[in-house]
Amino acid sequence: MHDERPTRCSRAFVPMRACMQSGGPRWRVPLGRRDGTTANLTAANSLLPSPRNNLTMLQRKFAAVGLDDTDLVALSGAHTFGRAQCQFVTDRLYNFSKTGMPDPTLDVGYRAQLAGSCPRRHGNRSALNDLDPTTPDAFDKNYFTNLQGNRGFLQSDQELLAAPGAPTAAIVGRFASDEKAFFRSFAAAMINMGNIKPLTGAQGEVRRNCRRVNGS
Repeated sequence: MHDERPTRCSRAFVPMRACMQSGGPRWRVPLGRRDGTTANLTAANSLLPSPRNNLTMLQRKFAAVGLDDTDLVALSGAHTFGRAQCQFVTDRLYNFSKTGMPDPTLDVGYRAQLAGSCPRRHGNRSALNDLDPTTPDAFDKNYFTNLQGNRGFLQSDQELLAAPGAPTAAIVGRFASDEKAFFRSFAAAMINMGNIKPLTGAQGEVRRNCRRVNGS
C-alpha cells in the first residue's frame, strides 16, 4: 500500500502546465508518488536515453521500465518545443559515426542552417538551437512532420523514422497526420512514465522541502 498523499515535490505538474500553455494536452496526474532518499548518478546515466542512442538502444531502455514503442515516440514528441546545445548535433554535422562526413539523413537545407549556428571551428558548444525549427514555442505535431522532412535535431529523434525497418515509423506517420492521436498518446505516456517503479512500503518519503531529504 503506498502513501496516497500528493508529494509536494512532484515534477509532473510543471511539464503539464508548460505543455498546456503551449497548446498541448492536459492529463490527470496520479497522486501519491514518494520522493527518494538517495540518488545514483551513474545508474541514472546508464538508464536514461541519450541524444546519440540508436533506435535499438532507445527501445531497450524504454522497455526496461515498461514503456513500449508508442510511449517512446509520443514522449520524444516533447521535442516539439525546447532548445538544445550545439554540442549535441556537431557530430551529425561534421563527423557522423566517425566518418568525417555529415549524417546522410539530415536534410541539406536544415544541415546548412544548423552549420551556421554551430560552425565546425570556433563555435559556441553551448549555443542553443530550436528542437523544432518550424514552430519552436508551440506544442503541436510538427515534430513528426519535421522527422518526415529529415529535420530531426538529435540523432535519437531521426532514428524513430530513419532506422532501417523502424517499427516506430508507422507511429511517427500516424502522429504527423493526426495531432489529437499524438496528444492522447502523449498524455497516456506521461502517466505511464510517472508510474515507473514507485516507492512502496517503507521506501521513500514525502519531502517537506523539495531541496533536501527530510531531517537533513
